[in-house]
Amino acid sequence: MAGLDEHGDEGRPAGRRSRLLKTAGLTLAALLVLGAGAAGWVYWQLDDNITGVDINSALGDDRPPRALVTPSAGASASPLPSGALNILVLGSDSRDGAENRELGGGEGGSARSDTAMVVHLDAGRTAATVVSIPRDTLVTRPSCPLESGGESAETYGAMFNSAYTVGGPVCAVKTVETLTGVRMDHYLEIDFSGFADLVDALGGVTVTTEEDIDDDQSHLRLDAGTHHLDGEQALGLVRTRHGIGDGSDLGRIELQHTLVKALLERISALGLLTDVARLYDVADAVTGSLTTDTGLDSLGELIELGRSLHGLSADDVTTVTMPVVPAPSDRNRVVADEPEAGELWESLR
Repeated sequence: MAGLDEHGDEGRPAGRRSRLLKTAGLTLAALLVLGAGAAGWVYWQLDDNITGVDINSALGDDRPPRALVTPSAGASASPLPSGALNILVLGSDSRDGAENRELGGGEGGSARSDTAMVVHLDAGRTAATVVSIPRDTLVTRPSCPLESGGESAETYGAMFNSAYTVGGPVCAVKTVETLTGVRMDHYLEIDFSGFADLVDALGGVTVTTEEDIDDDQSHLRLDAGTHHLDGEQALGLVRTRHGIGDGSDLGRIELQHTLVKALLERISALGLLTDVARLYDVADAVTGSLTTDTGLDSLGELIELGRSLHGLSADDVTTVTMPVVPAPSDRNRVVADEPEAGELWESLR
C-alpha cells in the first residue's frame, strides 16, 4: 500500500512507532490513575464534610419502637431501602462562622432550631408527608444527656426550639419523640449558610407569593407574585414571619412549605446526575454544612437514601403543620391541639 513499508505506518520507523505507542499508553494510564485519584479525593472531601452525631447511643432504648419493615417478595440481593422512614430535619440559626452571622445567625450564644420538620417517607418511598412543628410550641422537654456530662432537668411548658439550645441534636430528637410518640429513624440539620449555598448551587429557586412581603428582621421585600430567588433571598423567605399575616410562626411555615415544593421541582428539573459540575456544587454545599445521625454520616449512605427517592416528585409530597391552638398560659405561644395532633402522629407510626 502506498506510503507504508516494513518500517511502519507512513514510513515511520517501527522502533519510533513502538516508543510513541508506549508513551501514549503510559499517558493514558496516568490520566486514568489521576482521574481515579481525583474522584477518590472528591469523594473523601465530600464525605469528610459531614458531621455525625451518635444519637442512638446517647438515647439508648428508652424511645418509641422502630417501624416494622416487611421484606417485599422477590426482592433482589441488595435492593435499595424501601421501608417507611421518619427523619427529623432541622434548620439551625448557628452563630458559627462569619457567613452565618451575616445571614442573621447573631453574635455569640448557642444555636437554636429555627425550623423543624418531620419528614415521613411511606413504605415504597413513593409518597412523603412533611409535618412542621412550630418553634413557638410549648412542650414537655424531657431530661436530656449533655455533652458536658450529666443530664438536663425535665421541663414543662418549655419552648420547643429550646431543646436544641439545651442539648443539641440529641435533645431535639428526644423532645420530638416525646411530643409525637414517633421514632425518628434519622436526623438531618443544615445551618443558614449551608441552606443559602444549596439554593445558589441549584441556580436559585422560583416561588410564587400570595401577598407582599416586607420584613425588616429577615431583610426580605417582595411584591406578591412569582420570583426567582437566590440563596440569601430564599433564606429570608423561610425566616419571614413579621412581614406577613398576623406575624406568627404559622404564616412563616406556609412560606417554608411553598419553598420545599419549589426546591423539589427545581431538583427534579435539573437532572443533576447528568450535570457533574452542578452535582458536585450541590453536594459540596449540602455536605459542608450538614450534621446527621451516624446512620447517614457518610456520602455513600446519603447517596443510597437519595437513590431510594428517585421516583418521588413534588406532587407526591404533602405538607402540613402540626395542629395547634393558642396556649392558655401565653397567647403568643401555642400547644398541640388534641386529639387532632395525636391522630396525625399516629398516622406516621
